[in-house]
Amino acid sequence: MTISLDSRRPVGSTTLSVPPVGLGTVALGELFEPVSEEHSRATLEAAWDGGIRFYDTAPWYGRGLGEHRTGGFLRTQKRGDFVLTTKIGRYFLRPNDPTTFDRAPWAGGLHMEMVVDYSYDGIMRSYEQSLLRLGLDTVDALLIHDPELVHHGEHHAARMKDMAESGIRALEELKSTGQIKAIGMGLNATESLTTLASLVPLDFCIVAMPYTLLDQSSLGTGMQRCIDDNVSVVIGAPFASGILATGAVPGAHYRYEVATDDILDKVRRIEVVCRAHGVSLQAVALQFPLAHPAVVSVIPGMALPTEVAQNLAAIEEDVPPSLWTDLKAEGLIDPAAPVHA
Repeated sequence: MTISLDSRRPVGSTTLSVPPVGLGTVALGELFEPVSEEHSRATLEAAWDGGIRFYDTAPWYGRGLGEHRTGGFLRTQKRGDFVLTTKIGRYFLRPNDPTTFDRAPWAGGLHMEMVVDYSYDGIMRSYEQSLLRLGLDTVDALLIHDPELVHHGEHHAARMKDMAESGIRALEELKSTGQIKAIGMGLNATESLTTLASLVPLDFCIVAMPYTLLDQSSLGTGMQRCIDDNVSVVIGAPFASGILATGAVPGAHYRYEVATDDILDKVRRIEVVCRAHGVSLQAVALQFPLAHPAVVSVIPGMALPTEVAQNLAAIEEDVPPSLWTDLKAEGLIDPAAPVHA
């Protein structure tokens, strides 16, 4: 199947449509290691020159750095030529003591103290701060970021109440007045597609882990619910946080941690099938989710121009239908998973 960067897929029932491949900017926020301004700019330029026109960022990425860098490049382009999404749920203040401030979990990023707030006022403040960091007067969509329990602990119930009773009004107001085209939610856990995503009306979700080449456990639950409710899905971590890009090498990351032996073994078995068909693991990982009827785009993170080139080459690789047949026969992907003909 040929995947064209020039094509567009509609997001839910909105007027927004997105290309099948975009750029996730978490790496530009310096998650695992610092990224120089030179490399950041070169990466964004390489993505643009390669035909990528969908960019996703967030205030949390580098405590504002990801938005600064993304907007710094995109504001030099014609606004109608690209799709830009960012997120809400956090805004920032000056820390009491910048000299001792801990930017964890970011390896770099900015010295900014995070405030978590899903209320009407918090969302509006987050949105306005994002526009200032981006240097742009519009974004195409806003997503409720990281609403899962692991991020909030004892405050989770109160914050979800704020989102459902107050925050959603802000998002619907921004949408009804034409300031944004769609409302989304950024999720990590498989179960969140059936629990948190049902708390408020959504047009789409960006999911990091619930549907990848390594895990289709959401196929009959959360992903099916998205089809039933016309909620589109963007795959935010098609490489499963690293291992499907690097392969089963020592220290490879899966779900943002060092991969376990069973995951390493599964990836090695997938690699054997890929080699038998003369196809790269990266191509299979990027193209697999796009066969699902709910999925409208994949947005792998990229921090270097070489990574952009590799991903663009992978999306253009010819993956024969027999490869998907073999992966199913070996029990490496769910037999019910949609695949490219």
